Amino acid sequence: MKFEGDAKLLRIFLGESDKFGGVTLHEKIIVEARKMELAGATAYRGIMGFGGKSRIHTSKILRLSEDLPIVIEIVDTQEKIESFIPIVEDLFEKTNCGGLITLEKAEIIKYTPNKK
Repeated sequence: MKFEGDAKLLRIFLGESDKFGGVTLHEKIIVEARKMELAGATAYRGIMGFGGKSRIHTSKILRLSEDLPIVIEIVDTQEKIESFIPIVEDLFEKTNCGGLITLEKAEIIKYTPNKK
């Protein structure tokens, strides 16, 4: 089965050391996306970056390599993505970590296996 159509791409930028309880914040966000049955989520670990405080985080310096940038990408329908954004905002508030959320248009082609 093949599905094509307009969708939204949600990108969430945060730090590797950001935590929610005993788990990393990026893990918590992906678990919450799964609970909401979003189409999928992927977390990427950056090798270098900086954020709101303009402090460079890099894998070249051992001390700063403990907080490398993380980007989570999620693609789904506009309705599902818009209903997920408040959950991410709430997690940012609860953890006091902050982060950046971006949203853009996407065109998706989704292939699913035949169900037997």
